[in-house]
Amino acid sequence: MRPTNSSARATPSARAIRFYVANGLLDHPEGTGTAATYHYRHLLQLLAIKIRQREGQTLDIIKGELADLHGDQLEARVATALAPALSSGADLQVRYDDDAPALWRRLTVADGIELHVRKDRAAAHDSALIAIREAVRAALGRGDFP
Repeated sequence: MRPTNSSARATPSARAIRFYVANGLLDHPEGTGTAATYHYRHLLQLLAIKIRQREGQTLDIIKGELADLHGDQLEARVATALAPALSSGADLQVRYDDDAPALWRRLTVADGIELHVRKDRAAAHDSALIAIREAVRAALGRGDFP
């Protein structure tokens, strides 16, 4: 599905994050300037914003929706929206040979940030790994990764 909102494709820049904070879409971080710290709730809020933008919603509508979501509700909404892209077969029971070494796929997200996914899991497929990597990059708010 192509996003109907072209800004939904863009990885949010630091400037965009500041805009979201100033306009009440994201909670204010702890601290200021280079000491500003963003937490898990900020990540969920940012993911929710980008998901809704991809669905064609305006920032005004998104702001109203996020104002009503708290804690687990926000996490559930993001998880529900990302589930099709990130399905990992977690509901399947798989038996592993304890003597066989596990093989892993290594995915570089950014300098100093890697994800490791077992090769025998559904999440190790290229399309799932790309979706995971892009979601993490978007959450970090930077688009200048290799």
